[in-house]
Formats: sequence, C-alpha cells, structure tokens
Amino acid sequence: MTIAIIGATGLVGQTMLKVLEERNLPFTNLLVAASDQSKGNTVAYNGVTLTLVSVQSALNAKPDIALFSIGAELSEFWAPQFASVGTTVIDNSSAWRMHDNIKLVVPEINAKTLTPEDKIIANPNCSAIQLVIALHDLHRHFGLDRLVISTYQSVSGSGQSGIDQLKNEQSGIAGEKFYPHTIHENALPQCDDFSDDGYTKEEWKLINETKKILNDNKIGVTATAVRVPVIGGHSESVNITLSKPAQLEEVAHILKNTAGVVFLEDSYPMPLNAYGSDHVFVGRLRQDHSHERSFNLWIVSDNLRKGAATNAVQIAEYLIANKINSKALSSALTTDGQPNSL
Repeated sequence: MTIAIIGATGLVGQTMLKVLEERNLPFTNLLVAASDQSKGNTVAYNGVTLTLVSVQSALNAKPDIALFSIGAELSEFWAPQFASVGTTVIDNSSAWRMHDNIKLVVPEINAKTLTPEDKIIANPNCSAIQLVIALHDLHRHFGLDRLVISTYQSVSGSGQSGIDQLKNEQSGIAGEKFYPHTIHENALPQCDDFSDDGYTKEEWKLINETKKILNDNKIGVTATAVRVPVIGGHSESVNITLSKPAQLEEVAHILKNTAGVVFLEDSYPMPLNAYGSDHVFVGRLRQDHSHERSFNLWIVSDNLRKGAATNAVQIAEYLIANKINSKALSSALTTDGQPNSL
C-alpha cells in the first residue's frame, strides 16, 4: 500500500504527516511531493528523513491513495491525472467540493456512501467540518430548519502567510501582508474574497457545504466569517432552529453522545483547549428565548487537524479498512531514482 502526500511542505501537509504518524495506517510506502522548487529537500516522518519529489514523479509512481493539499487550481490540474491511473485522491482544496458527482465527506457522517468508483473525494472546508460534526445528530433527531453562523477563524486558516503577518505585527516587524488590514489586535470580517452579493467565498462555503454534507438543501443557512488574531483553532457562534420542538436537556443529551464531540456542560471551549486535538468541542448551550425551537451553541476545533488533515486521513483509513480502494497494491516505489520506502 502506497500513500502519497501532495503538498507535504505546507501547514496542512505537515499536519497530515503528523496525523499519519499518530494513527498508524497500514501502508508500506510513503511518498512526499511538493513544488518543483522544493524537489530534493527533505521532510521528517516518524524518525525517518524523506526526500521530496515532484508531483509528476508522484503521479508516475501510481500511489494507491494521494492526500492533496496544493490549492484549488493545482488540484483541478493534477487530481484527474492521478485518478486516471487508479489513485484515489482525497483533496483538501475547494476545487471539487460542490461538483455533483464528487462526494464531500466527513467520515462520521457519510463515509458509508463511498465506493471504489470514487476516485476523487473532497475534504470539506474547515469551518464546515466542525459545524456538521456538532449538528448532524441533532439534524437526524429533530431536523435543522435554520442556522445563523458567526465564525472567529484563526490565521493558520490562511496558511503560513497569515501566521507570519500576525507574528510580524506583534513584534513590530515590517513584513509582507497577506490580509488587507492589520490583524494584530484587530478582527477582520473578511475570510477569502468577496462575491458580488457582499458575502465572502468562505461564507458561501459554509452555506453550501453544510447542506451538501447533511444532504438537505432545505436547511436555511446564513454566515458571517471573521478572521481573528489567534494562531490556531476556529470558533463558531451558532444559532440553530430545529424543525421539531425539543427540550434543552434533550439537545444536551444528543450532543454528549455525538461521535467526535466533547460537550462541556458547565464551561466553554476555547481555541487553546482544541489545539492539537481531533475533537470538536461544544459549550455554552442555551435556549434562544426569542424562539421556542432555537438554541445557541459555541463550537471550537483545531482547524489544521479535524478541520483538514485528520479528516482527510480518516477518509483514507475508511477506504483501507473497508477495502474500497480497488487499485492493486504497488510493488516497489522508486521515484526520481530515490526509493521512499518505510
């Protein structure tokens, strides 16, 4: 079994390597690829030094599963090529999420829909993942009529450039700016670019991906996404309106028993609590006294882990455990004349 990480030098790619170390997937070969400029450099994995190869070399190796974190434009170019040689691609970009014939997967919710024919699988937006993890059992029991979401998203959601800007500003260093305004001691109600209707692309991802993952286009969803000066961990204030009446105690009971959720009944989660964890933390559950079927929740998760890398690795785990990836196992993996076997 050969697994490739395409984009192994970025924040998500590095986190994928860490998660693979922790979860001990049953593979024999690990291939790490990045841009041509990074070719020949090395990355560490589980005490072993791996040499970075080009994406073309990774394609030539025909891995069984490829975890992509290279951005939408590059994914649109490379993912179909990997799929054409039998590789199952799990893509972390926005490129494939809303394609009708591509599944948008959170394993706890809809992994059972995957088949050997699914050669490109979309990994959802980080904010959408933590939202649906918290809410999918409530939706199953009571239905979700409407969601009003405000996110407080860390700078790591923008990659290393967002972290660098915040750290430079904290230190009084003049550096390149990723955001249109200062992020240090500030809050920017803009994540990603604006659409013509005044919503940002991030807000539309939350709206559309939530409906697709939960398989319910009737849910009313509106969102405001805000970037805050936090290094890691996304937070969400969510007002939910259920389709059926429910008591506060019933909602709490379901949240306590939802897979992947840590429910804090007498306190509230913060990004510092979520750092390095694969759980979604939920707290500050309370009745919305303006509507009998509405409740308020506070949801926090590590955006680089469950919001990206861990979710992708969990998809790979599911494929392997259920023998869904039908490609014949690779024999020996040698690319650019350099074996990368573990």
